[in-house]
Amino acid sequence: MKRDDSTHERLADRLANILTKLNMGYQLSIKELASEFGVSTRTISRDFDRLNTYLPLLQDNENKRYYLESNYLGKIAPKDIRNFAQLSGVSHLYPSLDMSFLRELLDSRAHQIYSAKGYSFEDASQFKGLFKVLGKAIQEYRQIGFVYKGEPRLVQPYRLIHHHGSWYLAAVRKDQLRTYRISHIQLTHSSHDYSQFIPDQNIVKLVEDDDSIWFGQDKQEIILSIDSQVSFYFKQRPILPEQQIVKELHDGGLLVSSKINHDMQLLPLIRFWIPHLKIVSPKGLQRQLEISLKEYLVLG
Repeated sequence: MKRDDSTHERLADRLANILTKLNMGYQLSIKELASEFGVSTRTISRDFDRLNTYLPLLQDNENKRYYLESNYLGKIAPKDIRNFAQLSGVSHLYPSLDMSFLRELLDSRAHQIYSAKGYSFEDASQFKGLFKVLGKAIQEYRQIGFVYKGEPRLVQPYRLIHHHGSWYLAAVRKDQLRTYRISHIQLTHSSHDYSQFIPDQNIVKLVEDDDSIWFGQDKQEIILSIDSQVSFYFKQRPILPEQQIVKELHDGGLLVSSKINHDMQLLPLIRFWIPHLKIVSPKGLQRQLEISLKEYLVLG
């Protein structure tokens, strides 16, 4: 389903703003950017995923903010923005990619218009060597072997994915698409030359189209009730995965549906909005949530 022109314009505006702030040396917080632009942190995280495919972004270990490598400050040229837009597939979202627009975007006076203040990202600098090896294997369609949580794995790698602050490898093992958290992967010191594979285009499409990292699992529909005190936020924008408003209640509350591949896509979000959200169906998931909360209170 295609988004409307206003959504495209908002995305183009956000990316232009974020690029400008980065170019001026600001350290950016996804949480604060989400508040500034009136969108979810998930939306801003996707924006940074697009940026991170091309720009040398770093994360400060102490304040957890995202910033541009110092050697690149003020040096993002119009051709860099054009290349980024084309590589990330968002070139059509910009009002134009002509030189005048790009120069205006990166004008040194931008700091007089924009400001940014302090999302926690995994420190990806520790994975530099691992990214290089995995990236090469992905590009060459070559199998890769590694140890994962103490167990040897031989996989067909498809994509490195940044999801909610952490990095994962999407790869096929034993004919099933799986995800492996990068921080748990240890390369084996072997000179073995792994064989190539023919990428499955159905797998490629699934990796590109699915918003989650829970591949290969059937989606489950969850119905939730949202009380009137917070219903505005859920009407303003989708907060839950594949959120749809089912019904607006007489007291101002909502019934909404959410489709998920795995419980953990939803449960952390519900915990954040407690006591204003409740799972209507399936009831077993609500019971599971209540049990986990009771266990937490007992341990606390």
